[in-house]
Amino acid sequence: MYIHLGGEKIIRASELVAIFDISIEQSSKLSKQFVAESRKRKTVEMIGEEDPKSIVVTESKIFYSPISSSTLKKRANHFAANG
Repeated sequence: MYIHLGGEKIIRASELVAIFDISIEQSSKLSKQFVAESRKRKTVEMIGEEDPKSIVVTESKIFYSPISSSTLKKRANHFAANG
């Protein structure tokens, strides 16, 4: 199954590690470090032109998505329940 992250970006549900609200980047020192290291490795991707609302972590990349974390979690849970 696949999860639409916004724009034209779709990932395999099996690759999904975590979905966070964008506010975690400001409130957690650990998440800031994690994203900073990923940027150094060039494994961070912005989706679309809109301001990001969530951070999606996969096995190989971090995506900044314009879709809210609650909507993305619903999509992921839908596939987990039906997959």
